[in-house]
Amino acid sequence: MLVLSRKAGEQLVIGDNVVVTVSKISGNRVSIAIDAPREVSIQRGELASEPVATRSAQQGGTAAASVHVAAHHA
Repeated sequence: MLVLSRKAGEQLVIGDNVVVTVSKISGNRVSIAIDAPREVSIQRGELASEPVATRSAQQGGTAAASVHVAAHHA
C-alpha cells in the first residue's frame, strides 16, 4: 500500500485518466474530488464490501444500481 500526504488543493494522478484532488480538510475529515471516466466505478470502502443486493435495498434501488461518487467525469 502506498501512503501519501497531501494538502488541500493538491492532487494525485492515477493512471492516465483519474485525478483525485484534496478539496478541503476540516478537523479529522477530508473532502476529495474525483475526476474519472464514467466507466470507472467509485465507491466508499464501506459500500464496496457489501453485496450489491444489500446496497441496492438500502438505497431503494434495484440490484443493478451503481454508485458513482465523482461529480465530474472526463
